[in-house]
Amino acid sequence: MDKIKFPKDFLLKAYRTIVFSRTIDEKEMTLLKQGKIFFHLSGPGHEAVQVAMALAMKSNYDWAYPYYRDLAFSLAYGSTPLEIFLENMNRVEGPSSHGRQMPSHYGNKNLRIVGQSSPTGTQYLQAVGTAMGAKKSGSDEIVYVSSGEGATSEGEFFEALNWSNREKFPIIFLIQNNHFAISVPFKDQVAGNSLYDLTSGYNNFLRIQIDGTDFVKSYEASLKAVEYARSGKGPVLIEADCVRLFPHSSSDDQKKYRNADEIENEKKRDPIPQLEKYLIENNFCTLEEIEIIKKEIKNEVNFAADEAEKGNQPDPLRVTENVFSPIVNIRKENFVEPSHTGKKIVIVDAVNHALHEEMARNEKILIYGEDVADGKGGVFTATKGLSTAFGNKRVFNSPLAEASIVGTAIGLSIYGYKPVVEIQFGDYIWPAVMQIRDELTMLRYRTDGDFSCPVVIRVAVGGYIRGGLYHSQSIEGFFAHMPGIWIAFPSNAADAKGLLKTAIREDNPILFCEHKGLYRQQFAASHEPDENYLIPFGLASIKKKGSDVTIVTWGFLVQRSLEAAKKLEADGVSVEVIDLRTIIPWDKETVFNSVKKTGKVLIAHEDNITGGFGAEISASIMENCFQYLDAPVVRVAAKDSPVPFAPILENLVLPQESDITSALKKLSSL
Repeated sequence: MDKIKFPKDFLLKAYRTIVFSRTIDEKEMTLLKQGKIFFHLSGPGHEAVQVAMALAMKSNYDWAYPYYRDLAFSLAYGSTPLEIFLENMNRVEGPSSHGRQMPSHYGNKNLRIVGQSSPTGTQYLQAVGTAMGAKKSGSDEIVYVSSGEGATSEGEFFEALNWSNREKFPIIFLIQNNHFAISVPFKDQVAGNSLYDLTSGYNNFLRIQIDGTDFVKSYEASLKAVEYARSGKGPVLIEADCVRLFPHSSSDDQKKYRNADEIENEKKRDPIPQLEKYLIENNFCTLEEIEIIKKEIKNEVNFAADEAEKGNQPDPLRVTENVFSPIVNIRKENFVEPSHTGKKIVIVDAVNHALHEEMARNEKILIYGEDVADGKGGVFTATKGLSTAFGNKRVFNSPLAEASIVGTAIGLSIYGYKPVVEIQFGDYIWPAVMQIRDELTMLRYRTDGDFSCPVVIRVAVGGYIRGGLYHSQSIEGFFAHMPGIWIAFPSNAADAKGLLKTAIREDNPILFCEHKGLYRQQFAASHEPDENYLIPFGLASIKKKGSDVTIVTWGFLVQRSLEAAKKLEADGVSVEVIDLRTIIPWDKETVFNSVKKTGKVLIAHEDNITGGFGAEISASIMENCFQYLDAPVVRVAAKDSPVPFAPILENLVLPQESDITSALKKLSSL
């Protein structure tokens, strides 16, 4: 690349932005001492490379996933000092979270800066997903994602490098290496003491190592990076050597782990004096003009802070809004269960047919996960034929990395796609929990509805298949504790098809639990519903009417409960069996009405009894129906044990029909 000839206006714009960023940081420290803000994460020492990168990109066209030091980037990308202060003073007008997230978590829907969370490194995979979306759309948009060097120790960093390198996604990883992850030095973080060297095996990457305190060199590198990514050549990794001139955060005292000489030496690499020297030596401005600029900026920053203080506090009455989407596309009001006349099918085929129908209906649906493409078509054949019918651009295999599957799905949904991803077994979903709990379920809430990610996660769950310790888990109780995600758990083929089609059309993220022990069971088979069958979430099904005892259940134990109810009928006990069908939301109205009628209730589920979702149902019944109860609420569930492999042991741990029958007899006699 030829040496750049900088226009004066461009350099002064860059300088002003850098000084704005520094002045805002200093003002925020003052506001913190005054009790007007409550936390601060600083960026001094990082400004040059951030401004360089932002100016090389196209604001409101390209995408940005910044990290908590990216104040200068945000300003250069189009954010205003007023917007920064509004957010840091937790005012509702703040563009990142409208007062819901901590300061220094930058975001702006209008600029395509995705509002960020606090966990380090989760942004990498989401950025990869958005870059995937740009490539699939045929756009020349690029995606910026940044972090400090400490966050690169997270495994998701290397997952992001792997996928983006293999697919040549248009993404720039800017790693701002200031040599300290809070207090842990770089040598204790990175093998070989160089990210540039450590990533040498990624053959499609353009790797750049620069002095991140030098604006001119940083801008030259940024232009090169943007051109490489935008041209489709592949991803870029920039390791920018920076300095951290302030402590890690307002809660940190760097004198505890850095000596005075070291801190003083860092100041010699301050980006501002370096750029001032360049401007003066190359006759772009004088020292007197620089002092005038600084004074003007200080006045503007003070004014912006004063104006932000006049902003509005968030409305307490809205505190739980945007936990879930306000849009419910398939509502249960006036829903009438039709008779199904199609050919009888099992659950796994119902899932497959639902996916085929919805993909034909909506070209934005993407399906991926481990082994989902043909010829395998999924380990249970639930996705058989999909990649053949719709092509490998829409149905494809992912790396064997659950965090990657969910994280990229979030980024794709932000871009505008509808990812329906598969986690092969519930037992292996745990590497993705950070992406699910801290990102998927919280993005809508933490941006107050500015961003959403209605991803559908299909996952095979449950036991009764001799799957042993690691192929038998029920996970719905764990995820039900995460506000922001809907959970479906069908017990038969018709429900599986109707609920999955609804899940794909809804605006919330959804965990769709498919019991692998039910996939091919004839007792779970149904006449196939037509393509218009959509079951609303939060609507239970009364599988059998009764008047003496209520069973509330779902999944595999629906059939076991029906078998037990039939035995009790022989003894003259009338049992009502309710299949919840969805866990979040669950149909309290149907359950409460049944309890009020029968006065006795048994809750049967496959998950462990301690902390299982049955405890939540029991508590709700006690709070709302206590006066109607003629006996204590009873639960039948798995023992608090892993599910062992030997059949004789598995049968003891998992609830059986005999357990339900025994509990019903005891309950009905009270």
